[in-house]
Amino acid sequence: MTFSTQNSETSEFIRRVRINQQNLTDNLKNRYDFIVCGSGSSGSVVARRLAENPKVSVLLIEAGGSDDVPGVMEAGQWASNLGSERDWGFRARPNPHLNNRSLPMAMGKVLGGGSSINVMYWVRGHKNDWDFFAAEAGDEAWNYKSVLEIYRRIEDWQGTPDPKYRGTGGPVYVEPTRSTPLSLAVSEAARSVGIPAFENLNGRMMEDDGGWSQVELRQRDGRRLSIFRSYTFPHMDRTNLTVLTQAMVTRLVFAGKRVTGVDVAHDGKVHRIFAGLEVVLSLGAINTPKVLMQSGIGHEDELRRLGIPVVQHLPGVGKNFQDHVLLFGCVWEHEPGEAPPGGNSCLLWKSDPTLDTPDMQCVHLEGAYTSPETAKFNPPKNAWTFVPGVIRPKSRGQLHLTGPNPLDTMEIDANFLGDPDDLKAFLKSIELCREIAHSSALHSFVKREVIPGNLKGPDLENLVRNSILTYWHQSCTAKMGRDSMSVVDNQLRVYGIENLRIADGSIMPRVTTGNTMAPCVVIGERGAEMLKTRHQM
Repeated sequence: MTFSTQNSETSEFIRRVRINQQNLTDNLKNRYDFIVCGSGSSGSVVARRLAENPKVSVLLIEAGGSDDVPGVMEAGQWASNLGSERDWGFRARPNPHLNNRSLPMAMGKVLGGGSSINVMYWVRGHKNDWDFFAAEAGDEAWNYKSVLEIYRRIEDWQGTPDPKYRGTGGPVYVEPTRSTPLSLAVSEAARSVGIPAFENLNGRMMEDDGGWSQVELRQRDGRRLSIFRSYTFPHMDRTNLTVLTQAMVTRLVFAGKRVTGVDVAHDGKVHRIFAGLEVVLSLGAINTPKVLMQSGIGHEDELRRLGIPVVQHLPGVGKNFQDHVLLFGCVWEHEPGEAPPGGNSCLLWKSDPTLDTPDMQCVHLEGAYTSPETAKFNPPKNAWTFVPGVIRPKSRGQLHLTGPNPLDTMEIDANFLGDPDDLKAFLKSIELCREIAHSSALHSFVKREVIPGNLKGPDLENLVRNSILTYWHQSCTAKMGRDSMSVVDNQLRVYGIENLRIADGSIMPRVTTGNTMAPCVVIGERGAEMLKTRHQM
């Protein structure tokens, strides 16, 4: 494990971290008070908050390696992580609704998980998302009012002060992107079609019917700020926090229906490590249900079919899969030199005014942004892009084991556009982008529409089916709730199992409005609070 100097971190601190963690790894114990599996946007938070108490020992297990590489640290190099050793490389099965395309499903396999390979957007989720979580869980501690206090406490907001909604001095540095002549014109164009502008993305706008704002990012001076770096790394010189990398959790260990530890593949062998108090799964919406099922927690028929002894029948494990889909991208050509790069703003709006929450997210980028599927339009460099997407999908997918062994792959039936209303919403998202782009406020920035060009009707539908991708916001596969398909209760405890909680995006009853890193941090904070309360820490 290597670490380099970043921001205000001193070389002396980094030296202490390196020596301490090497010693802790060389002398790995067979028992810790808490074992946290996964160092992503939730697991890093849980590990940090537990390790703040010097009387408890915490083991944080990460299947990937060090984040100290340019692809992670340099914000502009984020795309280089896709398909690399820092990406789990999941792929969904061929989808008939996407003309049998099989979409890649990137997930971080590195310290920091998704927060080390994503595009660093900080989006809290809508008020109605959190109130829905509270209703599903039967617990007001999950509602928007409660969660807003967590966000204010953890943030270090760098934009215009907004004390009612934004916090300062917390571990989560957030800065707004700068406005440019083009992004201001997009704001005016959005207003001309009835979409209001807001002072920031994560304040009043997340209580409203939608709106426009500059994007907010977890980066500083061109350097990525992963959740791991903000939460866990500053505590890694402590002897009660062990961070074990290149270590894959293969199964849970039980005594009856009580989890006593985990089996971990590390350094060429499998280690059995026990937890004196609890185990927390924070492996993400694909690997968390995988470990549950391969440990005997899932639908009993599926487990028996694969020869896995049933520990607890929970049919909801691996079901309710949700994600956001997008098109990279709708592109307009402008006159050379009219739109300097750097702007980055976001629209949230409703495809149907009767909806209670925005279901469309259209991100504005300066420059031509395409996928392999849309690059065939050959957009010029002097262009700007809308990335339309659907963020309140009605489609639901599911995950299945292909075998009982840890290295057996997961079958991901994402079922994107499985519900026809999702395609309708997507087409409305594209039309919204067109309406804004063709407004008078953007007249000087539009020479022609490059993508989709003149496509309409069935041709436009076919473009969507042939070209949409995923935001990689996989979630909801071990949902929190009180019905027969729920996997965890309001305290994130797995039903029917003792000493096991889940804290990651898989517990969402529905995917939140916008990017999912920020909600996963809140899930980590809530999980840590529950553990501290339960164990009187």
